[in-house]
Amino acid sequence: MTSTGSVDVPWLRPVTAGGGPLLTRAGQVVYASRRLSELVHGRPPGITGHQWSTAIREGFDQVVCAADTGRPLFALDIAAPPAAGSPEQRAERMKSAVCAAIGLAVLRIESPTLRGAAHGRRIVEYVIDARGYAEATAAGPEGVEPVGFRDIIGRLPDGRSGHVNDLGALTRAAAVEAYVERRLADPIVRGLHARWKDGAAEGWSWVEVRSGRCLVERIRVVPQRFSCGVDPARLAEDLSALAVGERLRGLDAGEPPLVGRDQLRVDIRRLASRRDELDGDFAFAHLCAD
Repeated sequence: MTSTGSVDVPWLRPVTAGGGPLLTRAGQVVYASRRLSELVHGRPPGITGHQWSTAIREGFDQVVCAADTGRPLFALDIAAPPAAGSPEQRAERMKSAVCAAIGLAVLRIESPTLRGAAHGRRIVEYVIDARGYAEATAAGPEGVEPVGFRDIIGRLPDGRSGHVNDLGALTRAAAVEAYVERRLADPIVRGLHARWKDGAAEGWSWVEVRSGRCLVERIRVVPQRFSCGVDPARLAEDLSALAVGERLRGLDAGEPPLVGRDQLRVDIRRLASRRDELDGDFAFAHLCAD
């Protein structure tokens, strides 16, 4: 059964102030740009004063609440990956500690390209739908494996048949179009994904812009007390494809930073070498071959 998020947690308070909701969907109300201080009654046990004073100044891009009570179900956080040892990383750790103490479910997405203001609404709609579908199909006939949300086949915007719940579908179509227009060296958006034992997931996507030179995007997805409704590793890969699409739009303005194909292969080998840290096998060893 899909986790419904932070329901009836005594430390959480209904979200009512600060403007109207961004959207209402499937019995849930979504608010944009809320600070942690707006979601909690007070400092919970086990949290130091320093952790508390730092964390409550931090915010979320989207907060999803139950429409009937206003209580937070989960929060979405989209941010650039913090540098190791940076103030941003320390603040994130303190925010995570407070969220754990109050029982707030969080989906954190770390991306150098995606941002909450531009992409948060689409992502939160996707997650709400995926979670609702997973919950509905969990009660299906015994012994019958339901089709996963990500694997549903239908008609794509370009008229082809394909996975309608692939967040990278538009990027894949745009890459083919850019190849036909001779703006790319290859029309295929390639990718990989991995899930770590600590619960985080990672997704990479790339497309060859010039011969031997690739535009690469990497996304880290961190579900905290949260079920995405889809495999978080596949979600991470799809989000990285979405990010590739964002950068493809800027090709006419100038060539983005590219990674050599040989360097990309070295990076994939380095990822594959961390098998002991992975949750499950690394399914993309074929990409390491010369």
